[in-house]
Amino acid sequence: MAILHLDLAVDLRSFRLALELTVERETLALVGPSGAGKTTVLRAIAGLLDPHAGRIALGGTTWFDAGARVSLPPEERSVGLVFQEYALFPHMTVQDNVAFAARGGRTRPGELLERFRISHLAGARPATLSGGERQRVALARALARDPAVLLLDEPLSALDAHTRAVVRGELQELLDELTLPTILITHDFRDAAALADRAGVLVDGRLRQLDTLAGLSQRPADAAVAALTGSNLLAGDATPLPGGGAEIRLDGGGVLRVAQPARGRVGVAIAPWDVLLLRDDEPAEPLPANAVRGTISELTPDGGRVHVRVGPLRCEVPREQLARLALRRGDRAAALPRAGAISIVRSSGGRER
Repeated sequence: MAILHLDLAVDLRSFRLALELTVERETLALVGPSGAGKTTVLRAIAGLLDPHAGRIALGGTTWFDAGARVSLPPEERSVGLVFQEYALFPHMTVQDNVAFAARGGRTRPGELLERFRISHLAGARPATLSGGERQRVALARALARDPAVLLLDEPLSALDAHTRAVVRGELQELLDELTLPTILITHDFRDAAALADRAGVLVDGRLRQLDTLAGLSQRPADAAVAALTGSNLLAGDATPLPGGGAEIRLDGGGVLRVAQPARGRVGVAIAPWDVLLLRDDEPAEPLPANAVRGTISELTPDGGRVHVRVGPLRCEVPREQLARLALRRGDRAAALPRAGAISIVRSSGGRER
């Protein structure tokens, strides 16, 4: 199995995209806001644009080398690309869309239609398909080329919430089966967490952090990473403690004690799924250290979980747990970060030391 390596630079309107990555037999997600340069990376790999500098290679085959003036055209790069809006040929049937991409490949279109459970749509046109069905056709067409690299451009962004959840599960199963380098770009960290083995956070053309999904959530390199991964991002004043660590008085209320040394203004990142929800029936009653008291101002169902905001902290809890606690909007509660779940970050990048 060949390894994809890229080291590229592209001058964009307001910044230079500079990225070096090695992708093995895995799914790597690039997460970042719109305009961060994510789609440019995919276009450069696929041969739809030439970087201003750098090199792109798959194993021992060079696809692009600015110094050597090598740039293989898209048709000579073994890439399967799923566009954000799928880009299916509207005048072709489902069968013909997949067959067009399969020319010269080893995989038969009928096998892919069956694999994606869309054989019954073989004679349909893209305009008559649902979003989830178009997604499956686009994936089938991308794999019809027998690609050595798979590129996915915001593959779930065009779907409604229900369809997105269903297709996300199907796509996860597919990616687990594949044995080729795959790059997924998304602005939604939940998609990355469900689909990728590793993820990189790209902001203004710069890779802020590349890590496992757990590493990004639990040890964000800076405030930008924490925000993109969906963590609580709070500000406060840190005072060193005599025995080590620090006490942080949050701007929004509450006090946290952490093992990391810190002093002065700091940012605090805490993943919502690392926050426990507790009842707080008696405001005067002692609670565990680091529990933040407050009023529940938000209860938002999301599948089998509920997003709950207690004072300045957001947490995610199973529906069953919320039912056992019998808490409603406006009730007093407490949010308790799990041990080791608090990360101190600087807004300008780099974790506080």
